[in-house]
This record gives sequence, structure tokens and C-alpha cells, in this order.
Amino acid sequence: MSETAATQELVITRVFDAPREVVYRAFTEPDQLAQWFGPVGWSVPRDTVDIDARVGGHQRFTMVNDADPSMTSPADGTFSEVVENELLVGYEEIKGVPGFPDGTRLTVRLEFHEEPGGKTRLVLRQGPFDPAIRADAEEGWGSSFTKLDALLAR
Repeated sequence: MSETAATQELVITRVFDAPREVVYRAFTEPDQLAQWFGPVGWSVPRDTVDIDARVGGHQRFTMVNDADPSMTSPADGTFSEVVENELLVGYEEIKGVPGFPDGTRLTVRLEFHEEPGGKTRLVLRQGPFDPAIRADAEEGWGSSFTKLDALLAR
């Protein structure tokens, strides 16, 4: 991966029809995360989710492919910044993932902004990505957020 490609960041802004406290909890409560996280075709079994949403805490879970449960994608991140209902920043040291040199630190920043009408504007920043992997990540987040929309509508 070239130095230029390594510095590419994914930025997604999405408005959810729910108060920011509710959207924030969808990212920090294990029961909720297990209901929506992962692109369509992937699930997160509740028993794989462990979240300690504080600076130095962690977010661990495993995505499982619905069609082939032997295909899994574990995540083990550490929170570096946490402001309840406003901000989650975390990172994960990547090892053994195609497209990422071992030791790459993948960072995600989630900003939760109040919007009129009891809505929440989420700004997600994640990277660094190779351009091809960035497109896949953007598609995956979009698919996950569609599942989150459905959960929030309940």
C-alpha cells in the first residue's frame, strides 16, 4: 500500500430519526449492537459482544457470515476518547487482514450531533484505507446503518 493510499480516510454523515442518546446507546450497549452491526449477510452473535465504553476500555465482537458461519471477522478495539452521547473514538491494531500491513492502526471517530425534530446527525471518520478497501468499508457501513435505521424505528 502506498503512503498516499494509506492516508485515505472514509467520512460518512448520516441522519438518524432518533435522539442522540438513543443512537449513542446503539453503539455502546451489547444487546443493541448485536441487533444491527455488520453489513447485510453478516450477524454479530450477542455472546461475542463485550463493550466497556470508557477511555482505555474496549469494544469486542465477532461478525459471522450468515451463509457460511465458518467465515468470521473478529474486532477488538480500544477506546481513546469517550464523551457520553457525543463522541466515541477508538482504534484497532490490524494483523493478518488482507489489504492492511500488520501493525496498521485503524481509527474510527463517531460524532453524535443533535438535529431538530429529535434526530441525530452521526459523522463517522475511519481510516487509513487503501482506496479499494475504503469503498468496501463505505458499503459495509451503509448496509449496517440501514439495519440500524430499522432497529431505531421499533
